[in-house]
Amino acid sequence: MVTVDEFEFPEDLYYFAGETDSLWLKKEDGKVRLGITPLGAYAAGKIKFIRLRPAGKTVKSGRSIGTLESGKWTGAVKAPVGGEIVEVNDDLKSNPGLINDDPYGKGWVAVLEPEDISELEELQGADGLEEWAKEEVASKKAMKGE
Repeated sequence: MVTVDEFEFPEDLYYFAGETDSLWLKKEDGKVRLGITPLGAYAAGKIKFIRLRPAGKTVKSGRSIGTLESGKWTGAVKAPVGGEIVEVNDDLKSNPGLINDDPYGKGWVAVLEPEDISELEELQGADGLEEWAKEEVASKKAMKGE
């Protein structure tokens, strides 16, 4: 586990960070479960609403799988890998705050069956995670004016 300030980054996950995104991904039997990192939830603020594309839809890498809204921010949740959405977390419809409260557990967002699982290797893994996490935390805190 890598911890930077109050943010934890388990070393068995992959990470994707865009200008506004901060996502985690986990390999599961040829599929990929993804969610918002605690850092991403912090940057967005308290999540008020999430709308996800339904299971069965295919998305390309970098394209939206849904929309996330907080009191201060609305934006797309982008798929770091392309593939078919095989499951979405329906619990988020009634309790989107799970993303803030349990981001690596009950707050997961979707499961994808990737077209090419090797795309994960292009994301941040355990190698260099601490340095990457420090840069991401500094960047997101700067965005919030801290």
